Amino acid sequence: MQFPNPPLLAALGALIVARATDGAAHDYARGAFYASLSAWAWLELTEGANPARRVLGAGGLVYVAVKVGQALGA
Repeated sequence: MQFPNPPLLAALGALIVARATDGAAHDYARGAFYASLSAWAWLELTEGANPARRVLGAGGLVYVAVKVGQALGA
């Protein structure tokens, strides 16, 4: 098992904060979660060690795009 890279750790930390808070703190934490998750996904897509990790990165980017689109009312 590989230790998570910094963007993934940041995403997990932001998700924990978002789950534990509400209001503006929750909104900022969710934004940080999506930003960190997209950074992690991009790194996996472009520099993944194998095709499975690249596919995982692509899926992560699709997930972020869908969730941000939903939040914007698309």
